[in-house]
Amino acid sequence: MNEGRERPGEIVTDIPARLDRLPWSRFHTLVVVALGITWILDGLEVTLAGAVSGALKESPVLRFTNTEVGMAGAAYLAGAVIGAVFFGWLTDRLGRKKLFTITVLVYLSATAATAFSWNLWSFLLFRFLTGMGIGGEYTAINSAIQELVPARVRGWTDLVINGSFWVGAAIGGVAAIIVLDPAFVSPDMGWRLAFFIGAVLGLIIMFLRQWIPESPRWLMSHGRIAEAERIVAHIESFSPPQPAAKLPTLTIRPRPTTPMSEVAHTLFVTHRPRTLVALALMSSQAFFYNAIFFTYALVLTDFYAVPSNLIGWFILPFAAGNFLGPLLLGRLFDTLGRRPMIAGTYILSGVLLAGTGFLFAREMVSASQLTICWSIVFFFASAAASSAYLTVSETYPLEIRALAIAVFYSLGTGLGGVAGPWLFGILIDSGSRMSVFGGYLFGAVLMIAAGLIAWFFAVKAERRSLEDISKPLGAV
Repeated sequence: MNEGRERPGEIVTDIPARLDRLPWSRFHTLVVVALGITWILDGLEVTLAGAVSGALKESPVLRFTNTEVGMAGAAYLAGAVIGAVFFGWLTDRLGRKKLFTITVLVYLSATAATAFSWNLWSFLLFRFLTGMGIGGEYTAINSAIQELVPARVRGWTDLVINGSFWVGAAIGGVAAIIVLDPAFVSPDMGWRLAFFIGAVLGLIIMFLRQWIPESPRWLMSHGRIAEAERIVAHIESFSPPQPAAKLPTLTIRPRPTTPMSEVAHTLFVTHRPRTLVALALMSSQAFFYNAIFFTYALVLTDFYAVPSNLIGWFILPFAAGNFLGPLLLGRLFDTLGRRPMIAGTYILSGVLLAGTGFLFAREMVSASQLTICWSIVFFFASAAASSAYLTVSETYPLEIRALAIAVFYSLGTGLGGVAGPWLFGILIDSGSRMSVFGGYLFGAVLMIAAGLIAWFFAVKAERRSLEDISKPLGAV
């Protein structure tokens, strides 16, 4: 147990070691469910936005073009970028749990407002605000995952939670089938009703979040050691009593804030190789995912004449491959290790993307066959993309973890994610399969390059304590 020794301005604690030695318990299952449902929310949101693209074009009020649909996707991602940075900064200052509530409320309000959009600019504004809420969730949630889950299963848990995005995608696909069917809902009401589904799911998240405590690691870094002790004791109560043992301790000087100059020095000087890896992984997967997924419905409607109300059926197998990838490959990130698995999934995703793009360009696959190809591609790409968040959130110091996630999510999304949907909207509008194939090849090159960077520079973080991977800035 923690001896609670304190020196002037310093705290000596074994809290990290106590959290890492625990066996899996009902508490950890509750964490997975309560935090994973956030990614279900994001998956639902993104899927509905993609699935309703045909309905937005057919809406008698909006009548969007393909380029305007791409602009809507870019507005959502731009909001996520700004929301991640702002709320990430607050998460490191105010705590993980407090930001859970704020970001969900932002999301709830904005996604409900989207349903009342009356023109392009109102739609773009509400999608931007929705993205801000989701971007804030990314930082708080990934920080909490790392700090509450034992080190030996941290990789698999993180990948599964991030992969649960695709459970939401499946729900969104089924919902789209119903609300976009003109036999049930009028064309201009279906897409509006679709966005209310996300608001309802957000209310469920508000309830589930009550189970999740503040991160004891964050509390100790802010000098609130007694509160951290109570939470750790509560977490330990879910498991059988652990054998008495002398655990490694950490001596830390609490700090209320970290100057931005120290943040910049840590990211771009102290941990420059890690920053190269983080930026490569985040930007390549952002382009890869957002460019393809945000415009998937447009490819089906424009090149295969698939009715917009049937898009959901094509999303279901796509979502299945994306969820099964992290679920089945996640254990290997903790056993074979981070470096070979990150590099392998990125490079293989890029090669498969290029092959699928070639088949599409040569008109060698039907809509159903293309969907099967994408399911295989994203079986590996989903694990790769989830590992990007894992890499960023476990390789930087405790005091700046949320902000580091926000910085690299924002840089990656800004470089790859915002430009992707806009670019592919233009390529699809050209009506040329070869033009779209060129976009796919660009994404493939980005993924392969990121995989090679990870192979040479990624940190061997498997089964290691967070404090061992990256010593807290306040550590003595």
